[in-house]
Parts: sequence; C-alpha cells; structure tokens
Amino acid sequence: MKISMVGRGAFAKKHLAGLARIDGVEVASIVGRVPETTEATARQFDIPHWTTDLAESLEQPGIEAAILTSPTQVHAAQAEQVMRAGKHVEIEIPIADSLADSRRILEVQQETGLVAMAGHTRRFNPSHQWIRNKIAAGELSLQHLVVQTFFFRRTNMNAEGQPRSWTDHLLWHHACHTVDLFQYQTGETASDAFAVQGPTHPELGIAMDMTIGMKTASGAVCTLALSFNNKGPLGTFFRYICDNGTYIARYDDLVDGDENPIDVSQVDVSMDGIELQDREFVAAIREGREPNASVAQVLPAMDTLHRLEQSLR
Repeated sequence: MKISMVGRGAFAKKHLAGLARIDGVEVASIVGRVPETTEATARQFDIPHWTTDLAESLEQPGIEAAILTSPTQVHAAQAEQVMRAGKHVEIEIPIADSLADSRRILEVQQETGLVAMAGHTRRFNPSHQWIRNKIAAGELSLQHLVVQTFFFRRTNMNAEGQPRSWTDHLLWHHACHTVDLFQYQTGETASDAFAVQGPTHPELGIAMDMTIGMKTASGAVCTLALSFNNKGPLGTFFRYICDNGTYIARYDDLVDGDENPIDVSQVDVSMDGIELQDREFVAAIREGREPNASVAQVLPAMDTLHRLEQSLR
C-alpha cells in the first residue's frame, strides 16, 4: 500500500517512524510547504517523491491513501481534496477547527464511501486501551476523569523549536484529545459541558489558559485544565478515578493510585500509539470496514467542542 504523507513536521516524522514498522506499507510521496525542508525529510526517510503540491502527490502511481499532518486550518479542504481524488484519508487531530468543517468532511466520506479516520491517538495508547478493556469487562466504572494538559508556548513555535506557519489552539486541538477520550471511555456524549478561559495573548490571539468541565447523563464527570503558560513538566496526564481503583496514565505509562506500575506491554502489538492508529487505518482500508476513530465516530467530540466554544462566548 502506497501512502502520501502530507506535512513534514514533528508529527509527520512520528507517523513515518510508525509506518516503517507496518508490513506492506510504503510512504511513496511527501508533501510540504517549503521545498528545501520537504526534500530534506524525503531524503532522511528514503521517500522517492516529494512536492509542495498535494494534487501532484495524489497523482503518483499507486497512491491509495494520504495522512494529513498539515495545519488544522487546512484539514477540511485537504481531506475533501484527497477523497475527491479517490484516496482514503487519515486526518491528524483535530480533523477541523469548527463543527461545520467537521460535518463537511463526514458528508464527503459518506458520499465517496472511502475510509476517513481521525488521528485520535488516545484511543490507541496501550495505557488507555487497558482502562477501556477493564470498563468493557465490567471491572471498572469511570467516576471522574481528571486531566492536565500543560505546555510552555508563549511564542508560536512547534515541537521542533521552529516557527509555526499557523497558531495552535487549546480548545480545538488539545482539549479535543480529552473530550473524545472521555466520551469514548464512558460510551456517552457529555450532557453538560462548560468552559472558562484566561486572557487572550496580545500577539497570538488565543487564550493561554482554560478550564473545561463535562458530565454524562449517567453521572461521570471530567475536569480538564489546559495551559500554554506552564513552566515545568510538559504534556498531558490522565487520572482515572473509578469505582474500583484509581489509575494514572502518562502517555505510555500506567500506574495505580499508589504509583505502582501496571504492565501494558502486552495490550497490543506495539507501545507506540501513533503506529497503532496507523495500523488501524491500513487494516480498515484492506478489510473494507469502518476504522476505530472514524470521522463519524469522532463527530460527537467535535459537537461537544462546538458547545464549549459557545459557552466561552
């Protein structure tokens, strides 16, 4: 299976590393914004074709699918372009930064019948899979999900320390992970949702701090704190407070409430969540089925984000 990688930044490189471990898959083309850096990434990962034109990449012989790691603001237009070209698409989180654009992507997917999947990695991280398996087996019931998403990002720089061509967003990007995870783990869409935010950055034009609260009809609650102002340990940390234990997930690590480690190495075939979501994308294409984290499945999260945005206004 030949794939086009759209984007050449930090997340594109995570996908390239994961795809290299999947049998029968080749990244045959890469699309970037700047010719020099795009060509350099192509050489680094032995990708035979590079371009700054998505249409040219999709026209390369044998291309069946594309993975979008481009700026959020162009996701909807690029996803539609990929599907209109007859190719399957995986869209990094978030699939869009509005409910209208998210619905537009789903409409094109339903029209074309192609696989359209969101890069909601938390569904695939073994630590969160372990929790989900316990919930599915009736061994745990989630009472309260407490999440901290902390970065230090007072200038518009990416994960590689390079200037961004777009602006990140606490609500439509970083909160999207937790909103979807909370609804995925509970099997419910939040019946109540609110958000409050701190001052807007004078240059970036975005809120640098935010608090989100959600509740399901069955009574499970979620408390999410987000910041671009945090000077200290960075990343997202999840505390699952359940009826039968407390568990803390830190990316690929899982411990109980007493900090005793839990072995999640046998939960799936890899410990790399990006690789696992790419495996699901490839498998869904090969098997002609809907993937976990399909655009249709994550639309409720986008709807909740829209409601949260309305509460901020």
